[in-house]
Amino acid sequence: MFAGAIAWAGTTLGSPVSDWARLSGGLTSTMLALSDTSGRRSVLRLMTNEPWRTHGAALTTREQAAQEVLASTPVPAPISLGLDAEGAAAGESAHLMSRLPGGPTVGVDDASLAAMAEMLATIHDVQPSEPFRIYQSWAWEAKWAVPRWTGHPASWQHAFELLAEEPPAYEPTFLHRDFSHRNLLWNGSAISGVVDWVETSTGPAWLDAAHAATICSFASVPSPPSRSWPPTVPKSAGGPIFTG
Repeated sequence: MFAGAIAWAGTTLGSPVSDWARLSGGLTSTMLALSDTSGRRSVLRLMTNEPWRTHGAALTTREQAAQEVLASTPVPAPISLGLDAEGAAAGESAHLMSRLPGGPTVGVDDASLAAMAEMLATIHDVQPSEPFRIYQSWAWEAKWAVPRWTGHPASWQHAFELLAEEPPAYEPTFLHRDFSHRNLLWNGSAISGVVDWVETSTGPAWLDAAHAATICSFASVPSPPSRSWPPTVPKSAGGPIFTG
């Protein structure tokens, strides 16, 4: 099924792929864990899922650019090893990268939340020589519908009214743009890797913080952490907005 892509990866690595396995997760993509005959381990992203597949070339190119920027920073991001943005050899837009240690987690507690906040501040400290694209809202007007199950329709309506306004002024900041526990690798309560850089953008620091807080709140039900965002977090991670 992935023969062409795996062959391309082996050629790019300079050693044939000897083993591979499909990684769990990957909403936008098929993610393959590869081992080659030199003993090196890597990860291959294939943009197979719509609607992201249609934009695969731009997404994988952006991820490679972000990883190249991050290579000289304290952020533990994968190292880009090869790109086939148009899928000419791999059959799909493909990005080959190093495999980081650690594993995923399905939930969050106070310790992991504090680690996330500190990592987000580290990400926001990155200053690329060329800024990435301005962030795009994922709450476009077609989504502004009050769900039938809610007991607070007025709150939803108020949120839509706020979305209709011009966004507040902000200090341009380097954003992950999809930062949450789902895109982190963990070694205990320590973060060993930050992955999925296809949406890297420039925007307000609080956007990353708000997105992470939202995803974490769903992951923590029915026992959320005792605070929503550690109050000691630097401003660059959105700390002043999300304090508990």
